Amino acid sequence: MVRLLEKRKRPTVSFLAIFAIATLGLHLFTLLLLIFQGLNIRKLNLQKSPVFVQLIDGRPVTVPNDMEREPEAIRQFVSKTMTSVFNWSGTLPPQTIEQVTNPTIDPGITVTTPQGGKKVTTSSWISSFALSEDFRRGFLSQIAAMTPQEVFSNNPNQVISAQLIIKRVYPPVKIAPGKWEVGMVANLIQKKHSDNREIIIPFNKDLLVQAVDTFVYPLADTTTDLQKAIYSIRSEKMEIYEIRNLCLLDEYEKPNQEPFPICNDQGNSGSFTTPAIQH
Repeated sequence: MVRLLEKRKRPTVSFLAIFAIATLGLHLFTLLLLIFQGLNIRKLNLQKSPVFVQLIDGRPVTVPNDMEREPEAIRQFVSKTMTSVFNWSGTLPPQTIEQVTNPTIDPGITVTTPQGGKKVTTSSWISSFALSEDFRRGFLSQIAAMTPQEVFSNNPNQVISAQLIIKRVYPPVKIAPGKWEVGMVANLIQKKHSDNREIIIPFNKDLLVQAVDTFVYPLADTTTDLQKAIYSIRSEKMEIYEIRNLCLLDEYEKPNQEPFPICNDQGNSGSFTTPAIQH
């Protein structure tokens, strides 16, 4: 009888309790796993994406230091930016085959100047996003003051076009980490279509370029063509933060000249051009 009572008093293992404990342990493991994954996702979100630069042969590569750029890429960036800024053709870039033969008139974009609102070409406005934000506003104001308003005329006898003819872009000189100085020798040629008269304006400038950080690219289906053009400009990961007059001296030709010489009588002039030559 005593043995029977002892057998009855022995605790029995409950499968329900085992299942509950196992489920609790699994939930705790899942919670820890979610916390770990969440921390990793946050770390990836805060981490800068790799920067791709284009080599001379066109191959994109990833650079370990996002403040470095290839010299030829810097020269191409400067050339392309300044050529687009001074593309005053009076028409918009063609988007379709029909617009190649029948281009759309450029309505221009109004910007604020000390003399009031004036227009700049759409190409100039878009290309100005290759400049630093604090420099861009004043730059656009001067470009608007320089741009003949006849550029936006529909009358062929009054239309004036302009084009920047670059003679030379000097190799960039590094002046600080992620910053370079680039000399450019060019002429801004304005042409009146009625009599083919040309005005040649020397445009010899010293441009200061700096590397910029990455940016968030929006979804393609939510951006306009204008926004896509702007993001394409910013994808170069560089910007111009100062433009000043370039003094062409014999010392400029020295390969190790650093920094470039600046004319004492010009310095950081607020004007972008020197006196014009009419032809």
